[in-house]
Amino acid sequence: MATETIKVYEAPAKVNIFLKITGLRGAYHELYSRFIRHQELCDFLWFDQGSGQSFQIEGVPCDRSENTVFKAYKALLEHYPRKEIVEYCKEHKLVIQKKIPIGAGLGGGSSDAATFLLMLNEAMNLNIAKEELAAIGGEAGADIPFFVMGYKSANVTGIGEIVERFDENPPKLELFTPPIHCNTGDVYRTFRRYFQHRIDKALAERLASLTSEEILATFDAMVLNDLLPAALKCYPELYAYHQPGWFFSGSGSTFFRIAL
Repeated sequence: MATETIKVYEAPAKVNIFLKITGLRGAYHELYSRFIRHQELCDFLWFDQGSGQSFQIEGVPCDRSENTVFKAYKALLEHYPRKEIVEYCKEHKLVIQKKIPIGAGLGGGSSDAATFLLMLNEAMNLNIAKEELAAIGGEAGADIPFFVMGYKSANVTGIGEIVERFDENPPKLELFTPPIHCNTGDVYRTFRRYFQHRIDKALAERLASLTSEEILATFDAMVLNDLLPAALKCYPELYAYHQPGWFFSGSGSTFFRIAL
C-alpha cells in the first residue's frame, strides 16, 4: 500500500426536482421522480491501507446493519462471491470525507455506496457492466442505481431501480439544509398512513416530460413532492423553513431553488 497512489473520488449529491408516489409494492413505495446530480456538493472517497482483518470504513458511523456502503458490499459478494474481493477490502479501508449532510434528502449515503462500487470495479478490474452494477446496488439502496449510472438528469421509476437519462442541462440550484435530520423510513410511513389518497399518476407522467426548469417555474413545492406534507407532519419544526419559492428534496430536510 505504501507505494500505491491514492486516487480520490467524488460522490455527488442529488436533488429531486419532483417526487410523486405512484403506488405501493409490499413495504416499498413506487415512485416517479426527476433526479439531478448536484456536483457542487460532494463527499470524497478513497482507499487507504486497511487492517488486513476486516473491511473498514472511516469517517461515517459504521453500524454494519444500517450502513449503505456495507449493504452494497454484501450485495456485491452475493453476486460475485470471490475471495479476492474479500481480501482486497481487508487490505484497503474505505475513507469517506463527509460533506453531504445526513438525513437531508440529498442521497449522500447512496452516493457513497455507488461510488464505492465503481471504485472497487475499477481498482480490481472486475469489468462489471455499469447496468449490472446499478442493479446490484439497487439491492442495497433505492437511490444507488442513479448514482452508479452517472447521469446529470434522469427520470427514476419503480422503487428506484429504473433509471432513464433525461436530456437537459439541469439548472444551477441553491440549497439550504436546516439543522433537522429527517428519517426516510418515518417520512414514508407517515405518507402511507395519512397521504396515500393523494397519489396522482397522470401528473407524475406529465412532470416527467417537462424540463426541470419548466417544472420549477410552473408548480409549487406541495404539488411537486408528495413527501413534503408527510415530512412536515413528522417534523413540525420544518414549517419554520418552508418558504415560498423554495422546493423540497426527497424525504428532506433540504430546501432548494434555482440559483439567483
